[in-house]
Amino acid sequence: MLNYLCKNVFPMKLLLPVLFLYSVLACGQKSIPSDFKRIPEILDNTELLYPFVVPDQKYDYWSVLHNNTDPDKAVIYESQMPPYMTLNDPAPEKGFFQQCLGENCYSYLMACESGRTKYFSTERQLRDFIGSVDNLPEAVLIANTYGFLVDTADILGSSYRMDDQYVFLYLSKMKKCPFTKESFFITINRKTGHLKSKSNGVYFKGEDCIKN
Repeated sequence: MLNYLCKNVFPMKLLLPVLFLYSVLACGQKSIPSDFKRIPEILDNTELLYPFVVPDQKYDYWSVLHNNTDPDKAVIYESQMPPYMTLNDPAPEKGFFQQCLGENCYSYLMACESGRTKYFSTERQLRDFIGSVDNLPEAVLIANTYGFLVDTADILGSSYRMDDQYVFLYLSKMKKCPFTKESFFITINRKTGHLKSKSNGVYFKGEDCIKN
């Protein structure tokens, strides 16, 4: 009889922690409103957002470049250049989305108006260049300037809804050590480009660190 009880108590000791862990995970699950849509996967690449940008004012020509001494490798995106225009200006010493030190480490924007060249080399200046929000890619690009990213692996980091006044986004912020993903609910005013954000909680936390 004692041997029978021991055989049946042992599985119960294993089962209780499993049930407790399951309940914690179930309570920790997050969701988003049903009227939100998935952000297209192509929009998780910042460099593919620039073709959708409609500048806040009209320019004769504008382009986005890497700090690369090779002109052919420097261009990320450029509008159609007028045939009479030539550009020989050097790259600025700093830019937006800086990832490292040295060549190919940051981006900058160059715009030409009435024969004058103007540089946009900070995240704030990039937002000013975009101005009002015309479409979803512009909204994602503005969010990128604040460190928010599209995480195509999870709806908590890749969802949106739009109306005439606002763009609503669920995007992600990531930490490298340990590798963590945190969901944020973001509201962008389409007229002003002003962004507000609120944490929606951590939805992934690993044990390892991500190296550059």
